[in-house]
Amino acid sequence: MKVALAVFVAACTFVCVAPESSAQKADEAHKGDRGKIGSWEKIKVHGKSLEGNLEGDSPDRDVFVYLPPSYAASANRRYPVVYFLHGYAAHAETYWKSLSVPAAADATIADGSAREMILVLPDAFTVYDGSMFSNSPTTGDWETYIARDLIAYIDGHYRTIADRIARGLAGHSMGGYGTVRIGMKHPEAFSVLYAMSSCCLMNDPQRLVPGASANQPPSGALAHALSSQAAAWAPDTLNPPTYFDLPTKDGEMLPLIAAKWTTNSPLVMVDQYVPGLKMYRAIAIDVGTKDPFLTTNTQLEQALTRLGVTHTFESYDGDHGNRITARFAAKVLPFFSANLTAAK
Repeated sequence: MKVALAVFVAACTFVCVAPESSAQKADEAHKGDRGKIGSWEKIKVHGKSLEGNLEGDSPDRDVFVYLPPSYAASANRRYPVVYFLHGYAAHAETYWKSLSVPAAADATIADGSAREMILVLPDAFTVYDGSMFSNSPTTGDWETYIARDLIAYIDGHYRTIADRIARGLAGHSMGGYGTVRIGMKHPEAFSVLYAMSSCCLMNDPQRLVPGASANQPPSGALAHALSSQAAAWAPDTLNPPTYFDLPTKDGEMLPLIAAKWTTNSPLVMVDQYVPGLKMYRAIAIDVGTKDPFLTTNTQLEQALTRLGVTHTFESYDGDHGNRITARFAAKVLPFFSANLTAAK
């Protein structure tokens, strides 16, 4: 593989995991005041949209749910919900711990920078290390799982404000891609978006080294990254056992397959979803100045400006993951607090 795929793997597999001591300190800071901290649960949420996927991934997905401090005592109160999508080659639990989600939420509520919200982190780890949050018979329909199946379950089992005006979507890296992709296609489900360091905004198979065939995927560290994209964007139900096509065969580029990659690029799709994007109350994009995806995130910001879609954009001193934990608390949670409708 050339630099493009190597960059995807190096960046998307990097998770800004907070040191264990930091996570422990954050938790310890709240142990003395149990009345002002929230609770959390790890549950399973079945996805009808994921049933029968050809990869054989379970349609029953782990989901982490944070409930704010007043949830247990305020039996009649309902809350806005933020759904957060994790990055490639990581589980939801990895992000739950690295972002110190319960402690971050408790701290921002305590200092007044964010109001009480329910936070939901679904696990999209697959046989190839990530679903790409796309719609494919090979991986399953992850777009519908997030925008319908998961929302329906959370609204049915927790005291949410079951309305798009109180529902937000965010994510980092592959999750940022999922936020942009699902956000464009499902404005009926969400009213606020926050995409962090989004990968895969422009997917160009021409930058991959030719030589791998559809029946013989590449081996080594890059194999799963390429396979996850192929499974999501170029499924082939008649091509067992992988059930996907790679964009090259016998050293030659396959134009039709390569086009499938490209058409799954948000930078290519964005012009088709302007009416839906204009329905959003608020959209935020951020990326580090040393992030390999700085250029494509900047291009997305420029596209939204050209199309007249209201949004905010911030580039900051950082790489693909080293500031994500701090920005989740300082930027993401306050942004949703300011823009989502809360119960009176």
